[in-house]
Amino acid sequence: MFDVGIGEMAVLVVLALVIFGDKLPQAAQQLGRTLRQIRLMANNAKAELQDNLGPEFKDFDVNDLNPKAFVRKHLLEDDPNDFPRPSRPLDDDPLYASTASSPPLDYGERPPFDNEAT
Repeated sequence: MFDVGIGEMAVLVVLALVIFGDKLPQAAQQLGRTLRQIRLMANNAKAELQDNLGPEFKDFDVNDLNPKAFVRKHLLEDDPNDFPRPSRPLDDDPLYASTASSPPLDYGERPPFDNEAT
């Protein structure tokens, strides 16, 4: 996020000491309190939103509202429920028995032709 080296960090610390002087611990304490209050307000708003949406949206995540996360979740990730696996092997199914048990074709050999299928 920030590309700050060790030398730049030292300069920032020295500037903070010069500007704030002996009030630097109080300023850091106030900043910590403010960040805690903001985090608490955000968590409360998130919990209230999930409570008010009802049981249909129990899996709702606020991060899904981010357009990048939405595209990544719905378009780029594979859902294992999209293509369910058969409950039994296809070899036992009479519809697939002829294709499953047929030997592989040699190079240049034409596949069988079924007039009724076309």
